[in-house]
Amino acid sequence: MANTGIALFVILLVAVSIFSLYSVHLLLKTANEGGSLVYEQLGYKAFGMPGKLAASISITMQNIGAMSSYLYIVKYELPIVIQAFMGATNGEWYANGDYLVILVSVVIILPLSLLRNLGYLGYTSGFSLLCMVFFLIVVIYKKFQIPCPFIPNMDVILNETVSKVLNNTVGFLNTTAVVYNEDVCTPKYFVFNSQTVYAVPILTFAFVCHPAVLPMYEELKDRSRRKMQGVANVSFLAMFIMYLLAALFGYLTFNVNVEPELLHTYSKVYKSDVILLIVRLAVLTAVTLTVPVVLFPIRTSVNQLLCASKEFSWIRHTIITVVLLASTNCLVIFVPTIRDIFGFIGASAAAMLIFILPSAFYIKLVKKEPMKSVQKIGASIFLCSGFFVMIGSLTLITLDWINNASQASNGH
Repeated sequence: MANTGIALFVILLVAVSIFSLYSVHLLLKTANEGGSLVYEQLGYKAFGMPGKLAASISITMQNIGAMSSYLYIVKYELPIVIQAFMGATNGEWYANGDYLVILVSVVIILPLSLLRNLGYLGYTSGFSLLCMVFFLIVVIYKKFQIPCPFIPNMDVILNETVSKVLNNTVGFLNTTAVVYNEDVCTPKYFVFNSQTVYAVPILTFAFVCHPAVLPMYEELKDRSRRKMQGVANVSFLAMFIMYLLAALFGYLTFNVNVEPELLHTYSKVYKSDVILLIVRLAVLTAVTLTVPVVLFPIRTSVNQLLCASKEFSWIRHTIITVVLLASTNCLVIFVPTIRDIFGFIGASAAAMLIFILPSAFYIKLVKKEPMKSVQKIGASIFLCSGFFVMIGSLTLITLDWINNASQASNGH
């Protein structure tokens, strides 16, 4: 929101959520007509092996992006938790995010990922949702506690000089800040800068759940397309509200100072806050337990592509798991920000899963509707929009990376 403004963000959020729901509608109708409730199998029925590969690669990339986002949270938030409990500084190895993400991956995530069945899946999903709601409540609550411009290490200052700071907040800000500018605290409705290009890909990434829609549809009691569409509508509405409130109150709290990882931004204000510490612990637990759940379908997809006819092998199972986890760790350690991963995967894999593949499958597999029908014309426009979003976003993101690289080289 800091890179789009409030109004533009809401417009984009509404548009992406509506497009995502329309995509679910196309997918459900195609599944009924195509006779398959497996995303990759729909790709095979529509376009043969290229269609299956396109679906499989897109799902794998999307899930790797999700795994990376969870491990980024571990990288950024676990050092803050350790510093709060042990009083460690950034110089200690056990307060280094890169070391910690490797340690958590090896000690906790890898053993869980090696299990053949994930029986705790339902508990993890429920716990993650509760953590998100708790985090949202804290974001809203902290908006009314943190002044603007915010005071660095506010909890330390309050502990030392409570009455003085409370009575002279404005004077304190004017004397300690480098520059006091009222514009910093004025929310903007439309913002256009080099980072605005990431908005659509990131929102697209955030709304992708389409590979999970068909398995859920299959498990639904007395299933019907209308009932599953109703489930999707409620779920997307809940996501829309939570994304909007988290972005809005996070932006109103920090304005231009908000970071790509919102929870980490609070560390600028509070060195040790009990509520935020509880949030961090809950979120860290949730994301750590969720990584094996996300890795599971990636490994299954790789197995299906490479070794579909072979029997289960623990050696192959372990090698695929280790390679996937190690690759994701490398992404998290070497890619500068979570925004870059969200942007690239949102512009490529997420655009494929929301825009391109569902509309292409629909056009190819739903035979009873002619190409001149309103439904097929709508799907064709949606398909073209998907290519426009993907090519346009990837081009702009690549140009931004090139520009940043040239600026960095000139700076040296």
